Amino acid sequence: MTRASFGFRTLTPAAIAALLLAGTTHHASAQEQVVKIGHSGPLSGPNAFAGKDNENGVRLAIEELNAKKIVVEGKTLKFELVSEDDQCDARTGVSVAQKLVDGGVKFVMGPYCSGVAIPASRVYNDGGAMVSTVGTNPKVTEGGYKNLFRIIASDTQIGSNMAIYAAQVLKVKQVAVIDDRTAFGQGVADQFTKEAKKQGLTVVGQEFTTDKSTDFLSILTSLKAKQPQAIFFGGYAPQAAPMARQMKQLGLTAKLLGGDTLCSPEVGKLGGEAVNDTVVCAQGGTMLDKVANGPAFKAKYKARFKLDADAYAASYYDQVMFMADAMQKANSTQPAKVGAQMLQSSHQGVAGTYAYDDKGNLKQAPITVLTFRNAAPVPLASY
Repeated sequence: MTRASFGFRTLTPAAIAALLLAGTTHHASAQEQVVKIGHSGPLSGPNAFAGKDNENGVRLAIEELNAKKIVVEGKTLKFELVSEDDQCDARTGVSVAQKLVDGGVKFVMGPYCSGVAIPASRVYNDGGAMVSTVGTNPKVTEGGYKNLFRIIASDTQIGSNMAIYAAQVLKVKQVAVIDDRTAFGQGVADQFTKEAKKQGLTVVGQEFTTDKSTDFLSILTSLKAKQPQAIFFGGYAPQAAPMARQMKQLGLTAKLLGGDTLCSPEVGKLGGEAVNDTVVCAQGGTMLDKVANGPAFKAKYKARFKLDADAYAASYYDQVMFMADAMQKANSTQPAKVGAQMLQSSHQGVAGTYAYDDKGNLKQAPITVLTFRNAAPVPLASY
């Protein structure tokens, strides 16, 4: 067979340049490593506003990290967001966890709800994934899983601080408690009740509802007769807002106290003027307006998403940045090595300093107490 039969021909300079460019492009892509960052949260249903806010915090961090072109083990990291809707439902959340693990996701931000975080954490652990959650129930970090981090204060800190605030600042003597029977709501209400009794407060009534309810007239009427000066609600924003409206409707003048979920702007949107100077809540983290990089983060978030940052966007953003920093220091993208690096170091983020104990809880978790004015959350003090 002759050389001509193979189709050989003399290459032009342009063709040679094209081949060289193709080789260079292939070489560059070979030096890139994709790191998937999963997100599990409620992207539908009444808590979707929180899930989207958390997702946006992750997205903002990923976009900034990709622009920086971080190099680990000689390869430029390309971060990709894989976001799933767990609906704040335990069964759905476990399915989401399995899907993310099966898809090769090794770093997961979320879940948002404690009732999802507790059962899903086992799936993530078995799949070798790192989890960074805002689930506040103490049980979230009591499973013995090494690579699980709680990126905000726990119910123990939030519920207890709200009871101390009620006793020492609001100067109330009689309180009532309502919880929605979720892992989060019951957990934070229990912590409030324990500390309230330590503070010498009288718990005049305890009632229960669900995280699907919107009519609280019956239980509020029952509590009104017991004359509480404050009612602590362990539950979420979509229930707190109508609860505040119905308290006003009944002429119940007690303060409505709660944890971080009541600090959401969503409470103001749904509750209107009924929440003003009535809802008082405790949220993990410091006041963004009062910390060095807080105002800049809020402005950057609004410019990118055309929305105001909600409760935990900054915390999700900070933790992704901490993980990336740990990857560089450990020179690895293996969750075990990244997690070990995070446990022996700290990170100064927008919302505070992140340093974890051996259970994955923040060593120092500041709390901010807020109320509502003009149907918008207003910080009162940080502790």
